[in-house]
Amino acid sequence: MGPLVLDIESTRLTSDDIRRISHPLVGMVILFTRNYENRKQLTELCRDIHAIKPGLLIAVDHEGGRVQRFREGFTQIPAMSKLGECWEKSSEKATLAAMACGYVLAAELRACGVDMSFAPCLDVNFNRSQIIGERAFSSQPNVITQLALALIQGMRLAGMSNCGKHFPGHGWVIADSHLELPVDDRPLEFLSEKDLKPYMWMGQALDSVMAAHVLYSQIDSKPAGFSEYWLKTVLRDKLHFTGVVFSDDLSMKGAVAAGNVTERAQAALQAGCDMLILCNDFAASDTLLQTLTFADSPERADRVKRLLPKGEAPDWETMVQSALYKRSLAYLKEFI
Repeated sequence: MGPLVLDIESTRLTSDDIRRISHPLVGMVILFTRNYENRKQLTELCRDIHAIKPGLLIAVDHEGGRVQRFREGFTQIPAMSKLGECWEKSSEKATLAAMACGYVLAAELRACGVDMSFAPCLDVNFNRSQIIGERAFSSQPNVITQLALALIQGMRLAGMSNCGKHFPGHGWVIADSHLELPVDDRPLEFLSEKDLKPYMWMGQALDSVMAAHVLYSQIDSKPAGFSEYWLKTVLRDKLHFTGVVFSDDLSMKGAVAAGNVTERAQAALQAGCDMLILCNDFAASDTLLQTLTFADSPERADRVKRLLPKGEAPDWETMVQSALYKRSLAYLKEFI
């Protein structure tokens, strides 16, 4: 699978979509709300995308709360902060609810042909960042870790891989990296005590990690997604992470300081990213397909292959009749 994660224009494939997806550099398609009408349409779209090339993955941001691309016809997944609030009253109940969230969101997506969700969010809620906010489980790293592990277990029950984000932590900065480059001026000791703890503790539970478009000014001169220090020295060497590293969207304003789109992509690959997300700029996607230089390695190819969904997913009608699905919905009843 190639390193590029590209989006498509609408609810059905255009000739330009097919041309881009067919390119050897493309290994994944990411979907958005604009690509969704209803479950039948989504299922047909995913079938058409998968038919273009073997091994092609389809992903979506489907965390719950305000970050859930498909709503009508899907179960409303609560914001992860609701699970953190539940933990304060009953850790057992919150853990069961988190596992149920993971299973329901993954099972429903897979029933329609979507392979992966970019979840869970591992950021610490410092009550500062509007872009993170209720997406975070908690302000406590141990609670984040326990609930994220339960969510991941639920996703795995449905055969879906996971993605922890936004490494090494997006919860402190106030600026939105979609609109500007946020600067986090805390020392490494502070991040190690808070933001990095979930990544330290979760170990091999994470199949992939998404790097933040945040500059940690006391630690490195480059944003994390373009930093060999963060991705190789810290994530690979110190934390012994062996999964896939995704860049965040290279079209975001937090990424543009790294140069034009080709320079951004090459810098992210050099820093240690395995997969490069580029969305909402089809001209830039075409440029990157023409100009990106990429040489795969057996190690990277093996990491990416591990993201493939496990087992055959049941269709929607079969899924909703299963005991596991019914039991999971029961755990979520008070959150929905």
